Amino acid sequence: MMEPLDITPLEFPPNATVTLPGSKSITNRALICAALASGETTLTGALFADDTEAMVGAVRSLGAEVICTPEKAAMRIRGTAGTVETPEGAVVDARMSGTTGRFVAPVLALSERPVTLDGHPQLRGRPFVDLADSLRRLGARVELPPGGDSLPMLIRGPIRSVEAAVATDRSSQFLSGLMMAAPLVPGGLRIRMAGAVVSRSYVEMTAAVMRSFGAAVTVGPEAVHVAGDGYQPVESYAVEPDASAASYFWAAAAVTSGTVAIEGLGAGSIQGDARFVSLLQRMGASTEEVSGRTTVTGGPLRGVDVDLSDMSDAAPTLAVAASLASTPTTVRGIGFVRGKESDRIAAVVSELRRCGVQAQELADGFAVEPTPAPVGARVRTYDDHRIAMAFSVLGLVVPGIQIENPWCVAKTFPGFFETLETLRR
Repeated sequence: MMEPLDITPLEFPPNATVTLPGSKSITNRALICAALASGETTLTGALFADDTEAMVGAVRSLGAEVICTPEKAAMRIRGTAGTVETPEGAVVDARMSGTTGRFVAPVLALSERPVTLDGHPQLRGRPFVDLADSLRRLGARVELPPGGDSLPMLIRGPIRSVEAAVATDRSSQFLSGLMMAAPLVPGGLRIRMAGAVVSRSYVEMTAAVMRSFGAAVTVGPEAVHVAGDGYQPVESYAVEPDASAASYFWAAAAVTSGTVAIEGLGAGSIQGDARFVSLLQRMGASTEEVSGRTTVTGGPLRGVDVDLSDMSDAAPTLAVAASLASTPTTVRGIGFVRGKESDRIAAVVSELRRCGVQAQELADGFAVEPTPAPVGARVRTYDDHRIAMAFSVLGLVVPGIQIENPWCVAKTFPGFFETLETLRR
């Protein structure tokens, strides 16, 4: 078993400028769009991590050519011109990547060849039934394990209808996956949103990336319309730095009374998680957003009462900041994160309590009652990268924090701990 990683508190508040890897969410969306376009596209600033490597493997299975240059953070994709060339009977492995599995499934349904979509046991534990039901309503044949609601999933197209509903109250990834397949459906698609839309900002991100590749997309309050005009290649597409990754470093500034600037991520970002800085500002931090740069300077923090349904990946980070605030915090609207890599409500509450912080599970979130002095503890990560990274921030101010299985961060940010060390310079 891997030894836990000790996080040593900072001796001084940081004053640092941090360069982060590209957004996982944007990289995976751009890979799909480029793979379905004609011609060649180069992604610059692309993320190289387990989740994006899963997507690279998946789009290669679709028939696209992908040449990766990790040292330059670049990917060159030669698209399939809208055809899906996965061999009949093939198995496409989404590994541990929910975005890969949920984005690729509708694309596989464009072909008449039966293909199995599968993944790591952790991904097999995440729900796919809502997406399967939507694909069936569009005319595809979809088979899940008897009595199951997840992978492996046998898919055989083609999609024949131009309208369907998709459940959007557990994940926006189902809707995003259908949207990205829609330009290849003759006549396009009208996709009705069934239920409250969680993480709506990710739907808007999907539309923004698709438009960059020439797709016509309209996102309304109750439905999304996508024209069936295909995709166009982009000579060079620049991927923004990852705003979810940035949240840990902005939070580090907030809890240490230091200053951290993130290069390449500023006003105008298409990532909803970039709005995390506004939460820190509400808590008492100072923030500055300009084109291509966002800076946070910490100070005494106070608690907040907030609905994080549109920014759920930041919930563990906010929980850690809340544990060091002067007043209580309540987070609502994130009941669906119980189905992420871990049950992120139970995990956050359990690990805060392990560190001596009073915390309580709510039906759709959690409550944090700060303690005068959180204590060091061996933090379980549940193989969840976001739990590992969030509680590492606590270790910058609380002695004795150890992170179990720290290398689970490779899912989205392999260099996280090396980057965290730059705050000491």
